[in-house]
Amino acid sequence: MLKQFRDFAIRGNVMDLAVGVIIGGAFGKIVSSLVGDMLMPLIGLLIGGIDFSALAFTFGSAEVKYGSFIQTVIDFTIIAFVIFLLVSAMNKLQKPAPAAAPTTKDCPYCFMSIPLQATRCPHCTSELKATRKK
Repeated sequence: MLKQFRDFAIRGNVMDLAVGVIIGGAFGKIVSSLVGDMLMPLIGLLIGGIDFSALAFTFGSAEVKYGSFIQTVIDFTIIAFVIFLLVSAMNKLQKPAPAAAPTTKDCPYCFMSIPLQATRCPHCTSELKATRKK
């Protein structure tokens, strides 16, 4: 069982996932700092200096901090938008793989797939025009 776990843990996909989670956590801290320390004060100024984190109301003996919830929703929206921009940029940078040159053609008589250089169809034995090499 220990050998199976070791094989699982060192498999490439698991290591890639671990690296992704670690980098994602660090990136999340950067974006949270961007949102909390730079964008939210500006948004607070635009809407009249409201500090979202201080917004709350008391219901019985419970304090409902809906400002903190608003802050979290805004954080999520900005983080999702930044990730969308990064993924979009990465997709634009990746070039599609060129299409492979065909290696077969269809026989004009029986329509079976045959090699490009074939001069006789192995299926119907028809003679074919020779294909010139370019």
